[in-house]
Amino acid sequence: MVVDRAGDHRPRRPAPPPELPEHPDYPRILAAFNHATGPLRAKDVCEALGHELLPKNVEGTRAELKGLVKLGILTDADTGNSARK
Repeated sequence: MVVDRAGDHRPRRPAPPPELPEHPDYPRILAAFNHATGPLRAKDVCEALGHELLPKNVEGTRAELKGLVKLGILTDADTGNSARK
C-alpha cells in the first residue's frame, strides 16, 4: 500500500515489465523459455532457435541471454543456466 500525504491508501501498482530491445531473436528466445519446463543452457536455446550448434552461434546466444538477464527478464538459475523470472 502507498499512503500519500493526504492519507489516501491505494494499492501500489506493479512495476511495468522492462521494455524488450529490438532484436529478432529476443521474442523467439522468450518463446523457448515459455515452452521449457526448467532452466535452459545457451546450447539449448541455440538449438530451439534453429541455429547450427557452432561455437560462434552458441556464444552469440549466450551473449543474448546475458543481455536479457541484465534487463531483468531472465535470471541466472545456476552456472550456465538461465530461467524465466
